[in-house]
Amino acid sequence: MPLESVCVIGAGAWGTALAQAAAMAGRTVHLVMRTPERAAALNAGHTNESALPGLPLSERIRGTSEAVPADFFILAVPAQATRTVLDTLDIQLLAQKPVVLSAKGLETGTLARQSEILTDMAPAIPYVLSGPSFAADVAAGRPTAVTLAGDDADATSDLAAALAGPSFRPYAADDRIGVEIAGALKNVYALACGAVEGAGLGASARSALIARGYAEMARMVAAMGGSAHTLTGLAGLGDLTLTCTSVQSRNYQFGMALGAGRRTEDILAGGAKLAEGVATAPVAAALAKSLSVDAPLIDAVDAFVAGRADIATIVAGLMSRPLKREH
Repeated sequence: MPLESVCVIGAGAWGTALAQAAAMAGRTVHLVMRTPERAAALNAGHTNESALPGLPLSERIRGTSEAVPADFFILAVPAQATRTVLDTLDIQLLAQKPVVLSAKGLETGTLARQSEILTDMAPAIPYVLSGPSFAADVAAGRPTAVTLAGDDADATSDLAAALAGPSFRPYAADDRIGVEIAGALKNVYALACGAVEGAGLGASARSALIARGYAEMARMVAAMGGSAHTLTGLAGLGDLTLTCTSVQSRNYQFGMALGAGRRTEDILAGGAKLAEGVATAPVAAALAKSLSVDAPLIDAVDAFVAGRADIATIVAGLMSRPLKREH
């Protein structure tokens, strides 16, 4: 199957960055913008000022206001918008085509992973892209390594090669479930780590939270049928570490505001950038309950984001849990 052209659906910071990465890899790229005016502006100035202001984009990227035929597709819209966006597309464009899913989150209501939404909506071939990466780094050509997971080993390797460029290195993998669950949950733990920072609880508390979050994530992945080995790689430990320690992370920033005493609704009303973990936390809590997985950190973040408990109460509850041996 040829992999020379790609249509990137979603022209936010991450979609624009992935379009840039694909262009640097030598692909012909169409980037689907919200309006014809924005597409025309990108084509005229080779920038996407609303997403990554001031960053020059490759001339291989063409803006469009509608999805166009391509050898493969990248879906780069927020996790909670995936189903709605797919519903607006001509699904036949995606028929038997590789579709790379880049959102990291679980769907409210259905508890579905992103690949489950895709296969429910379109006769496409799902791939999952995840790993330690910020849009600004990818778009600027800074060295970045990620995981690309798919069901067919050879096809996944071919797609990874089509996206690989001088500064963007996708590693092919076969554990879609593990990659998706790790990508969704790391945002929840990043909220918690940001809250620890915002509340001034110290680096020791944050490090302990990352370690216990990793163990909790492993229980969730195993219960879903994923592989524990996935968590030792880029999509697991790599992404968890980055998102839980960097103020570039939107989830970490949101958590810092919560830890400093602000309420979720006030942060959102103030124009905060999308933090996928806010919507994912209650979904992850419901999923853990349905799987009978012990997930005290997910439950704590869910309660904290929803305003059902303050951070002092949550920390006291976590610190008073029965002592157990570390496995």
